[in-house]
Amino acid sequence: MKPAEIAPDEVAWHARSGEETCSALATSLDGLGHDEAARRLERFGPNELPPAARTHPVLRFLAQFNNALIYFLLSAAVAAIALGHVIDGVVIVVVVLVNAVVGFIQEGKAERALDAIRDMIAPHAVVVREGERHTLDTREIVPGDIVVIEAGDKVPADLRLLRARGLSADEAILTGESVPAEKTEGPVAPDAVLGDRAPILHSGTLVTTGQGIGVAVATGPRTEIGRISGMIGAVQTLTTPLLRQINAFGTRFTWFAIATAALLFVFATLIRGYAPLDALMVVVALAVGVVPEGLPAVITITLAIGVRRMAARNAVVRRLPAVETLGATSVICSDKTGTLTRNEMTVRHLVTAASVTAISGTGYAPEGEFSGPDGTEPAPEAEREALIRAGLLCNDALLVEREGHWAVLGDPMEGALVAAAAKAGLHPETERTSWNRLDEIPFDAQHRFMATLHDDPQGERRIFVKGAPERVLAMCGTQAAGGTALPLDPGYWQECIDACAAGGERVLGFAGMAAGPGVERLDFDMVEGGLTFLGLAGFIDPPRDEAIAAVAECRSAGIAIKMITGDHKGTAAAIARQLDIADDPKVLEGAALDGMPDETLHRVVEEVSVFARATPEHKLRIVNALQANGHIVAMTGDGVNDAPAVKQADVGVAMGRKGTEAAKEAAQMVLLDDNFASIVAAVHEGRTVYDNIRKVIGWTLPSNGGEVLCVILAIILGVTLPMTPVQILWINMILTVTLGLVLAFEPPEPDVMNRPPRPRDAPILSRFLVWRIGFVSVLFMLGVFGIFAYAGMRGYGIEGARTMVVNTLVVMEIFYLFNVRYLHRSSFSLIGAMGTPAVLGAIAVVVAAQVLFTYAPFMHDLFDSAPIDLADGLVIVVVGVALMAILEIEKTLTRRFAL
Repeated sequence: MKPAEIAPDEVAWHARSGEETCSALATSLDGLGHDEAARRLERFGPNELPPAARTHPVLRFLAQFNNALIYFLLSAAVAAIALGHVIDGVVIVVVVLVNAVVGFIQEGKAERALDAIRDMIAPHAVVVREGERHTLDTREIVPGDIVVIEAGDKVPADLRLLRARGLSADEAILTGESVPAEKTEGPVAPDAVLGDRAPILHSGTLVTTGQGIGVAVATGPRTEIGRISGMIGAVQTLTTPLLRQINAFGTRFTWFAIATAALLFVFATLIRGYAPLDALMVVVALAVGVVPEGLPAVITITLAIGVRRMAARNAVVRRLPAVETLGATSVICSDKTGTLTRNEMTVRHLVTAASVTAISGTGYAPEGEFSGPDGTEPAPEAEREALIRAGLLCNDALLVEREGHWAVLGDPMEGALVAAAAKAGLHPETERTSWNRLDEIPFDAQHRFMATLHDDPQGERRIFVKGAPERVLAMCGTQAAGGTALPLDPGYWQECIDACAAGGERVLGFAGMAAGPGVERLDFDMVEGGLTFLGLAGFIDPPRDEAIAAVAECRSAGIAIKMITGDHKGTAAAIARQLDIADDPKVLEGAALDGMPDETLHRVVEEVSVFARATPEHKLRIVNALQANGHIVAMTGDGVNDAPAVKQADVGVAMGRKGTEAAKEAAQMVLLDDNFASIVAAVHEGRTVYDNIRKVIGWTLPSNGGEVLCVILAIILGVTLPMTPVQILWINMILTVTLGLVLAFEPPEPDVMNRPPRPRDAPILSRFLVWRIGFVSVLFMLGVFGIFAYAGMRGYGIEGARTMVVNTLVVMEIFYLFNVRYLHRSSFSLIGAMGTPAVLGAIAVVVAAQVLFTYAPFMHDLFDSAPIDLADGLVIVVVGVALMAILEIEKTLTRRFAL
């Protein structure tokens, strides 16, 4: 039967044996050929679910109006039209529409950016094709593909297991069972319910323990989860805590504005004798002046730009709130291997009971020499050869050469062992064929070793074990020496471990034993004792150059670094000193945390910089303790057991290359290059985003505040309004879609990483911002009434005077923009004066719009404006310069006296 003729829903794959399944799908353990896989991909389609239903563009556009601030504005427009001020009402509606269009377009761009980012972290799987393992995008998997699965993987398709070792899977998304289901190879009854189908791994579930090999029997919409794809989460929304905070502020602000408007209406009619219709138009003026209608859209755009910038620096944000949180991170808990270090392991030393041998070479290239302590070629040694062979056979890695560069497929330390074997003259493939592997116990963070069972070339069976040296030593009773097995000398081996670790080397221990001819499968009891210790391998993995610079940047930014590693204490300390993560980095082993009370741990986590031999449970306790101390914690993780700590952290960070799908799903951010420097770059961008949001708020609200104060003061003093409602709206519209947007694109300030992190509970409106908003609002009001009085003295009519007021407000906003671009330093500098291309472009648009407003006849008809003399225009510019000078003095004083 051809595979194309089989419809997955017609076959009870769980009731068939593995051999029957492979036969039905025309495949084998060597996998499909590349050409056949391509044909099946064309026939069955990509292995992906149909895209989640999206909100219709019309509904998304209408959603832009679902805001209390907008309701308030539209009510003002209706009131203006009802009172016969049709032009005023229409202009208000047009401005609301412009804001809606801008928000609609930018939200669409943000969604597309998030889609692109989701593609960047698309899951991958290890697939066997033509007898070789390949790492493929899961979308390329087809029925009949042989897929290799291990703990932490997200199952890429519905798989019929051909081989399972200690395998279990979390199937809660399908069955609702909170306990992982054990998986085995044998068939079950055809009518078995979903949760009892032991030989099937379902797409989308997570492998919690063990290893397995399976054949893909269904892909894409034909999988079990594909049939119920409505359960899959929809596209992530663009709502974040900050946006919710702003929207809540807008709602409260609207009710406050309504109350203020009502009081002002009563005051104007009863105290000042305004006619009700005139008083209502004053209220309309207040409404359009007080509402920062473009603020939520600009903040959304700022966040989306931050996400894009982070992605360009290899930090992919999966959840938008992480953008806000990153800027406040005060502690980064990082793994060592591959994150702070290069993750290009090299075996530097081999230690047996009789000798210590150094190996030259770097990376995974099988090129290097063996030398003894005196630098000469060492004498042949059976124990060293057995140690090297154990490292090669108890190993799943492959070395491949691509364009002259050697890379590892698999674990970096295992790749280094393969390279060491090649340097010793062993041919990896030949050895693995001669020593046929029969079974294995895969490495797991809980038991900390891997074991394999082999037929040797003489037909006898042997077991090899590799793992953490302390763990392997505990499983041994003897050691290989002089061609025989002698009693184990733990003191000697501990000295050797300490010596390697002191040099920054990571250490693995190796052991072996003979197995009886009838042994077919390995179990834990079989290897827990009676092994013969073969020796140690010391690996070097130097710190990344960029990680050293990134750690220094963190320290200058007041961010503490905590290295949490499974490595030996000495190794971790050596790397910590090379990285300079603290002046005198203190090291604590994870075992010391086991019985430590929480109160003591809260103190210890502040003092200790390196946690060695740490388990995933230790990581979770460390994160909880740091958070209890008030820190905002970023936590890296790559394994399935790291997921709880990654999820608990304020910013969970998963490794994009070596990380499991479980860790990625728990994380808020994924590093595409597994590089610590990318975390620091993301923190840098997070601080920039937060600064830019504060600049947007600090620039927007004083503009509205100045307009409102002008209206209120005019009513209280009983003088003519210096601006009409439609003119206020013109100012808000022309500035929001130009100058308001450019602050979202602002580059980081030079000292962004020289400031301590902001406190966890710091409000977005800090004491300085509240003061600044009030102070600038008053300056704007004084400038408006000053120019209004000046225009009267110059003989302008009411239209000309109001035109000067509108131009003055716009000019003051432009100069204030240059001031607010630098919240933490003076804006009087060449860089500050030059501005960015976005700033200069926006100013050019605003100036052109104001020229039209002032001199174009059709604008005179729409806005009751009038032309003014060029000399008076220069006076307006002088007012702007004076405003900036005052604000620079104020900025200097507040900075100096820490106000």
